[in-house]
Amino acid sequence: MGSLFLSNKIIHMKNSSLILIGKNRYHQMTISYTSKKILIGILLTALMMLLLGISGCSSSTKKEEKPVQMNSEAQEQAEQDAINAETKKEMEEYTQQLNAQIAENEKNLIDFNARIANQKGDAKAEYEKKIAELNIKNSDLKKKLADFKTNSKSQWESFKSEFNSDMEQLGKALKNLTVNNER
Repeated sequence: MGSLFLSNKIIHMKNSSLILIGKNRYHQMTISYTSKKILIGILLTALMMLLLGISGCSSSTKKEEKPVQMNSEAQEQAEQDAINAETKKEMEEYTQQLNAQIAENEKNLIDFNARIANQKGDAKAEYEKKIAELNIKNSDLKKKLADFKTNSKSQWESFKSEFNSDMEQLGKALKNLTVNNER
């Protein structure tokens, strides 16, 4: 004797009788042993499919989590690309400004060299030595700027800070050189 509940129907088996009880209905059928086996097989198959369908629903939610995570990773990558593009643009603009400043330094050193051409003695030799040192520093900064390559914002900020300090020192040295000459 066994009972099985499917939606609104109750299936009850007793001996060789199959009783179906549904909404406002009661059916009793007598079936053979072979038919009973077939019917039980069909019912068990339907039950297994139902259980697999339910367990399949939970595994599909797990599958949905991965695309969400991938979308999150893709979003993070897009944000990083935007930061890199912004950093690259900032680097290009800053490099142009610094190249202009380096060119201005070169021009100032050439102009200063022309002004001291008329001087004589130790003062001229001392100025020429300082001009040569400042030319070397200016050229080194130009090379350092040209050789710097990165995609990292933190490396760029570090480089920029150090380079600004070097440019400021060079600017002060140039200013001191011209001030000393004017005295």
